[in-house]
Amino acid sequence: MPNKTTRRRPKRLRAKSKPLLTIQQILQWADSQFERTGRWPNRKSGRVHGVADTTWYGIERALVGGHRGLPGGSSLSMLLLEHRGARHRLRLPRHTIQRILDWADAHHARTGTWPKCHSGPIAEAPWETWSGVQVALMKGGRGLPAGLSLPKLLYEHRGVRNVLALPRLQLSDVLGWADAHRKRTGAFPTSTSGPVAEALGETWLGIDKSLRVGRRGLPAGSSLAQLLFEKRGKRNCQALGPYTIERILEWVDAHHKRTGRYPRTKSGAVADAPGETWMAIQTALHTGVRGLPGGSSLPKLLKEHRGFARQITRPQLTIRQIVAWADIFFARKGRWPTQHSGAIAGAAGETWRGVNQALYRGRRGLTGGSSLSRLLAERRAVRNATNLRPLTVRQILEWADAHQRRTGKFPKHNSGPVATAQGEMWSAVDKALLGGHRGLPGGSSLPKLLAEHRGVRNHGALPRYTVNQILAWADAHHARHGRWPSQHSGAVDAAPGETWARVQQALYKGGRGLRGGSTLVALLAQRRGVRRTTARPLLSEAQILEWADAFRARTGAYPLAKSGPIEDSAGETWSAVEHALTRGNRGLPGGSSLVKLLRQHRRVRRTRSKVLNEAQILQWADAYRALTGAYPSARSGPIAGATGETWSAVDHALASGTRGLPGGSTLAKLLGQHRRKPAAMAKSAERKRSGR
Repeated sequence: MPNKTTRRRPKRLRAKSKPLLTIQQILQWADSQFERTGRWPNRKSGRVHGVADTTWYGIERALVGGHRGLPGGSSLSMLLLEHRGARHRLRLPRHTIQRILDWADAHHARTGTWPKCHSGPIAEAPWETWSGVQVALMKGGRGLPAGLSLPKLLYEHRGVRNVLALPRLQLSDVLGWADAHRKRTGAFPTSTSGPVAEALGETWLGIDKSLRVGRRGLPAGSSLAQLLFEKRGKRNCQALGPYTIERILEWVDAHHKRTGRYPRTKSGAVADAPGETWMAIQTALHTGVRGLPGGSSLPKLLKEHRGFARQITRPQLTIRQIVAWADIFFARKGRWPTQHSGAIAGAAGETWRGVNQALYRGRRGLTGGSSLSRLLAERRAVRNATNLRPLTVRQILEWADAHQRRTGKFPKHNSGPVATAQGEMWSAVDKALLGGHRGLPGGSSLPKLLAEHRGVRNHGALPRYTVNQILAWADAHHARHGRWPSQHSGAVDAAPGETWARVQQALYKGGRGLRGGSTLVALLAQRRGVRRTTARPLLSEAQILEWADAFRARTGAYPLAKSGPIEDSAGETWSAVEHALTRGNRGLPGGSSLVKLLRQHRRVRRTRSKVLNEAQILQWADAYRALTGAYPSARSGPIAGATGETWSAVDHALASGTRGLPGGSTLAKLLGQHRRKPAAMAKSAERKRSGR
């Protein structure tokens, strides 16, 4: 059988060395880019216009790493900042509180409103935005202290109302404002009475909402009308007295005598009672206001006292049927229905909104005064977002302690359900703490609460860094480990909870009291003289040859790439020199190597590259077979009795045609031609004889 031919491996082509760059040339290209597009280039700007095989990304890499004749340690944005004054996001000018307030005053004078974080660019400060100011205030960047915000700043210095941190209200204050409103206008306020004249920034609508949901320290489940009714005896309609069943029936009889039919909720005004409407009577019968017990309706009253039952076109409903439909919905959808869930599957013509209305108004055989959410809360323990129980700080801390005992860490806003409180979510607890819902004062958060009462680290209000503090931590790290820290050094030994990665991020991006635009390596190089590996000095061929001559005078041989550190140099190694010669870093043109440089200038031949021949390789293979019982492959490692030779190097030389070999072959092909073929033929003949 013909031998399998081994596919020849192509020679690895060396990357073509790129031309050297200069700072002036890069600036000319950047000026051209700005004239053409109106923007300065960045590393993502693609190809340099009019320059073949050059991209802005390549220029960025050369500026950072010191390739193509550039010194290194810079970047495109830093270059444009130094020579063209272009804005550098990591070296932005420092903010001050007074400057931000001046911008806010100018914004208010120009627009009549105070700025917010989404108010866009700042007209008095080109390139600045209010969202950038908000981020700097919150994170503590650009010279500002952390933990502030634009609303807090305007509230403290300009008295602007901060809707996220409203002051707590007292029922006595609300009643005092209501009395003043009545004295001034002659009537008690309603939710539509607009601003509260005695309390700047307050509105009667906001007070009514706070009373309903329990915000700002007020009890939940009330309203402005209910508060005034309980404390001041004010009714919603002061001119109308309480209802009685007898009076309503008198109006019903008069309506029937005059029109020939009994009234409906849509029958308009009650002719015999000025100011009254049948809709108001229906509401009072249903909700139980104005002296009525509630839970009834106008049709029910007519059926009970006048024997009149309006024809019902829709079938009656039962609580059991509604709960069964809800169970089917949950089995199909994985969630419980709401009044917005549309049509009820399997019940023609029924909708969840219609069921909710029937539960609320007492229609279709239901008693009324309920709702779909209340029914599911009672029968299936489903969380009712419209009727949540009040929360207390003590209760939240108990839940947090139970979470910590179960999981080993305190909860966050995204920790999911509260295991010890059915229906509660940590996200809802955090929202209630922030907004002041469910009886909580507001202006706090779950991280703030745990930091205050349990000493848990709050990543939103971390302590500020200082350069001297970071240097002290670095000195302690060096004294303990014998080396300077990097961003990968893990936790800071002298500061529990801190990591060198966070220190690096704050130095680079700004925040926590640092300006940004620096790195841990740069700080240690500047203040402790630690050598920066990313900004090594330039090299020259003359300097490399001088080091090589000194190496030969000391050892008797020229160096190789693996010869280790270079003596009498500031931390250089022969492998770093080899890398720079090959890649073109640190001022070298590239495309060379240490061997090539020594061969060109010192006429040194590489001792490892001795000439091979097929007879020698076959002799080594026979010796290998005698030793192991099998012929070698390219993966068989070093060759016994041939110092420095390996079977992979022999295979590569056979394939590439180096070291005196013709090329186009492999170790497997050579052995197949000269050693394995006779043995394979003998085995085949033996199999044929045994088969006969």
